[in-house]
Amino acid sequence: MGPTNRSSVVCGSLIVGGFHGHALTASFEKALATGERGGAILFRRNIPSSFDELRTLTKSIRAVAKLTAIVGVDQEGGRVARIGKPAMVIPPARELASQDPEALFRLAEAQGRELASLGFTINFAPVLDIDSCATNPVIGDRSFGKAADDVVRSAIPFALGLQNGGVAACAKHFPGHGDTTRDSHFDLPVVDAAREQLQAREWLPFKAAAAAGVRCMMTAHVVYPAVDTLPATLSHRFCTEILRDFIGFRGALFSDDLEMKALADRYSIEDSATLAIEAGCDALLVCSDEEMQSRAHEALCRRYESNARFRERCDEASMRIEHFLRSNNISVHST
Repeated sequence: MGPTNRSSVVCGSLIVGGFHGHALTASFEKALATGERGGAILFRRNIPSSFDELRTLTKSIRAVAKLTAIVGVDQEGGRVARIGKPAMVIPPARELASQDPEALFRLAEAQGRELASLGFTINFAPVLDIDSCATNPVIGDRSFGKAADDVVRSAIPFALGLQNGGVAACAKHFPGHGDTTRDSHFDLPVVDAAREQLQAREWLPFKAAAAAGVRCMMTAHVVYPAVDTLPATLSHRFCTEILRDFIGFRGALFSDDLEMKALADRYSIEDSATLAIEAGCDALLVCSDEEMQSRAHEALCRRYESNARFRERCDEASMRIEHFLRSNNISVHST
């Protein structure tokens, strides 16, 4: 027996998926239209050669979506930029950190206007990780600095500039990916740091982002054994007790890509999807594999229909996503 329409649409609104090609695949378009996906994240593989074609693609995503209209991209600048010229060329965060906060705000505002004009609703940027480990294979110059104060000084005005330009910013990767020696795309980082160190350093930029009104955050697939033995994306202690209750973040929390090997080599997509939502994530990124997206959706629906507490958590997450879309003046279709 298949899921009810309510469970299908509520759980679907929590999944932001990826697809291959410069146009919607028939299967992804159907999933959007039936409410089994809450939106899409685009990568270089999806970006057409012209802005007009890109606008056609993003418009088609938003037009067919049953409930939400999330259209996201990782356009940090530097080596993480999915949209090439004629889009704005943004230097790496480390280079941007030399500019004063007002200049950063204006630069990000211009980028936000450009992304909004192209049909995007969220930019998965900026990075709030502190570049505290010289052998970190994945953060490096994506970070605004080697100290919390440097990151706060630059990243927060950049995030607010994006939002003033018309797209939501997404501060990442909570609770911090800067002190790792492994890339979570390929392995699970484990950081032996006391909670006191995290509170005094890694969490400060995220606390500042929450206080400043940054609308979204993204989790890290990193284990901090002093706090929890689970990766932060799957940890209720990190996603809810610390981020919500202690830091005070009230926006939408996105998981990092559940296809990354840090999780995928250790958890089935069914388990990682349900655990991430139970932990406190509001939206799940499944960035490439449409079959995995469908399996995640089915697992969420099964648990939604069999567990009242999980049903309440999914309803809360869906409402939080809708609120973030409305706060960004993004259209939300009625069910």
